[in-house]
Amino acid sequence: MDFIFVIVFGGLWGSFANVCIYRFPNNEGVVSGRSFCPNCKTKINWYDNIPLISYIVLGGKCRSCKKKISIQYFIVETLSIILFTSIYYKFGASLTTLYLIILSLSFLIIFFIDLKHFIIPNVLTFFLMIIGFIKSFDPNLNSMFPNYMNSLIGGIFGYGIIWSIIFIYKAIRKKEGMGLGDAKLFGAIGFWFGWVSIPFIIFLSSITALIHVIPSLLNRSKNISSQIPFGPYIILATLIYVIFESNIKSLIF
Repeated sequence: MDFIFVIVFGGLWGSFANVCIYRFPNNEGVVSGRSFCPNCKTKINWYDNIPLISYIVLGGKCRSCKKKISIQYFIVETLSIILFTSIYYKFGASLTTLYLIILSLSFLIIFFIDLKHFIIPNVLTFFLMIIGFIKSFDPNLNSMFPNYMNSLIGGIFGYGIIWSIIFIYKAIRKKEGMGLGDAKLFGAIGFWFGWVSIPFIIFLSSITALIHVIPSLLNRSKNISSQIPFGPYIILATLIYVIFESNIKSLIF
């Protein structure tokens, strides 16, 4: 019964994530009215807005204009359910579960916004910084989370090291490299997991991005100066860090 609730909960928040993914880049409020079809602008009835089920029943098309609905909506809701149930399975009904659900939902929104629009909204990174630091004062923290001093050092280190890379790159190449959104995201991760997480996540996200981009460089569909969304790689690397956190720390210490 608990898992049924978590699945429903995950689907509903996945639907909310889709609203954020669509509206944040357009500077629209997430509670500024009912959802509507991006093509014909018809407002969507509640029975056509049930996570996963409505997409399947409607065959991935708008009931009014019959235009295809992006598969992204289905993917985001599915990922939200998987993340919520996985976290609950691992940590049960606990504050750690609540913290990780907040983080995973924010990451899900950032992932798809950056993937499409090459931006990471400040409202999300600043929110994560604040929550990440506030939770560090909890005396009953899970061991994966740092205390307030390590959290503060991690936030400053995470932002500072990426800001330094951006500054040096711009000074040498006379143009922008990474965006400050990436620096803010690393700052948020530092607040959540401490300074020890940053070197691993920088290394893994950079290697993953390089491996993914190499084929495009070889077939010349991209060049070395092409813009790529780095946020998704940071998020994937952070997910791996969280899963293997105890093993990684044992190697370091």
